Amino acid sequence: MTTTTIREEQHLATNTILHGDCIDVMQQMPAASVDFILTDPPYLVNYRDRTGRTLPNDCDAEWLKPAMAAAFRVLKQDRLMACFYGWPRADDFLDAWRSAGFRPVGHFVFRKSYTSSARYMKCQHEQAYLLAKGRPPLPKCPLPDVQRLIYTGNPLHPTQKAVLSLARLVRTFTLPGELVLDPFCGSASSCAAALLTGRKYIGVEMDRVYHAAASARMTRIHGRIARKRSSCGIPTAA
Repeated sequence: MTTTTIREEQHLATNTILHGDCIDVMQQMPAASVDFILTDPPYLVNYRDRTGRTLPNDCDAEWLKPAMAAAFRVLKQDRLMACFYGWPRADDFLDAWRSAGFRPVGHFVFRKSYTSSARYMKCQHEQAYLLAKGRPPLPKCPLPDVQRLIYTGNPLHPTQKAVLSLARLVRTFTLPGELVLDPFCGSASSCAAALLTGRKYIGVEMDRVYHAAASARMTRIHGRIARKRSSCGIPTAA
């Protein structure tokens, strides 16, 4: 597994966590080069967790339409993107997706086992739209639109998702060996879900601290996989 910056090479290698602005990175990627996008961007709510951690670009929506347009360009025709979003800014996200060319084809609710905040209601779920470019084929085994969101404790990132919760999406909407992109990869849970289900990945993270944590995490996972293959007598790729 390699880690690089967006300026080191014109053609971006797979199975890597890139440090940089995802709009710049995706603009350098070939069009129609990604099989599935799974991402959890900032929700535009100026989020701050209990320890004071924040997210870059969570205060304004200037990046939203350019990022979704770039995502649409790199996604292959007749493929899907699953994108988490914040319900207080749902109109902004839907406008950005539709302006880019995406078509909403489904909506997931990820139920939590805990309350993340409480005002008029106790907040016990997150949500993601399933968005199509063109007319993707229907999956053989459609997922329920209500999923469990396992609590991670957020050790690496303030909005860290559980790999197991994301792996079901990867398995359903991709085939082994296909490429999963996460333009806002945070702690790289989506990349780990891709790797552990036999897919390739590209992750992009602009915050240096989160990028370092994501890179170290993927290095550890690659190492565990290599050691397991070696112990079973399976040759590792050069």
